[in-house]
Amino acid sequence: MSGVEVITFGCRLNTYESEVMRAEAEKAGLNNAILVNTCAVTGEAVRQARQAIRRARRDNPHARIIVTGCAAQTEKETFAGMAEVDAVLGNEEKLKSASYRSLPDFGVSAEEKLRVNDIMSVRATAPQMIKHIDGHVRAFIQVQNGCDHRCTFCIIPYGRGNSRSVPMGAVVDQARRLLESGYREIVLTGVDATSYGADLPGTPTLGLLAKTLLKQVPDILRLRLSSIDSIEADKHLLDLIADEPRFMPHLHLSLQHGDDLILKRMKRRHTSADASAFCNQVRGLRPDISFGADMIAGFPTETEEMWENAVRLAEDCGIAHLHVFPYSPRPGTPAARMPQLDRPLVKERAARLRAKGAELYAAHLDRMVGSEQTILVEMNGLAHTENFTLVDAAGLEPRSLVAVTITGHNGKHLTMQQKQMAAA
Repeated sequence: MSGVEVITFGCRLNTYESEVMRAEAEKAGLNNAILVNTCAVTGEAVRQARQAIRRARRDNPHARIIVTGCAAQTEKETFAGMAEVDAVLGNEEKLKSASYRSLPDFGVSAEEKLRVNDIMSVRATAPQMIKHIDGHVRAFIQVQNGCDHRCTFCIIPYGRGNSRSVPMGAVVDQARRLLESGYREIVLTGVDATSYGADLPGTPTLGLLAKTLLKQVPDILRLRLSSIDSIEADKHLLDLIADEPRFMPHLHLSLQHGDDLILKRMKRRHTSADASAFCNQVRGLRPDISFGADMIAGFPTETEEMWENAVRLAEDCGIAHLHVFPYSPRPGTPAARMPQLDRPLVKERAARLRAKGAELYAAHLDRMVGSEQTILVEMNGLAHTENFTLVDAAGLEPRSLVAVTITGHNGKHLTMQQKQMAAA
């Protein structure tokens, strides 16, 4: 191989940062290299990264393999100990061209491979400017990094550090740059995006950032948020949901569970009633909105009744896009020291919760039939509606916005009939 290849795991923030990594590595003159941007959210994510590293070495015996990302930050010795790995960079180091100019020599010890600092010492997030995101028709903008909260199941603060925000002006500049590259839709992303602004002068909020962005960059056609903590939703965000057609009617919620005792043991800051009330309030403001949500099945001490409360909350909130994670103990987290459920039970409850999610998604697809939508066409023959539902769009031009009537669905994707091209 030649050039720089990037293998990305995990969240949209990682996707964004992978483009920054590629640009910085190329600026440094790196060649014949594979950058692996890892995720630490579950043990399975770490396993998949290790598997990908071994495969990359088999397929590219002479390439330099550099591992970074959250798992590299939290388990640096694990990756440095792999014979296939030539260097390990931390989450701060991966974004700097200097890191790629000063890589260790081939064949050094595990300790010499490490270029990982104390992420908790990082106090600011510098704006990262990119022109495009490879393979994506929607553009991501990092507005925040890190997390000040310490949910008992989560290792991510130890991979990302404490919360820090990108100044508004830099976000506006990045949006303009991406629009010049032809993107029709922008997604604001972060580790804990709704904590945006607490460390900035005047403490602006995520809702105010989004409102300012749409005002100062009127050419943005569609704006989304990647994921939010509903307890931190502010008045500006609710205003956008109610009144701004360019703000897309889809929110992905960090619910994690639906039982109040489990939520307390997770150190979440909302109750099931809080989540249900938020969804009802938002749906009243924007009836066509859809919700996605993350939920964990099989958390330590979870009983069958507690699991049923999670199902009930998913139903009460009308979660159309339910992302289910079987609980995965992460070393160093408080939950890993709590009484654990048997793994077969964890997997069984996760499977049943996914089945409930499939029912909710099917009901959502049914409700969409007959509606008129404007879809953004992807690279793979699919498209997304404004409320982030997948549509079969084979034959349509990628990156185009198309007005359609939804005619049915196949259980996974909506089917449609094209009406006319939307105005660009």
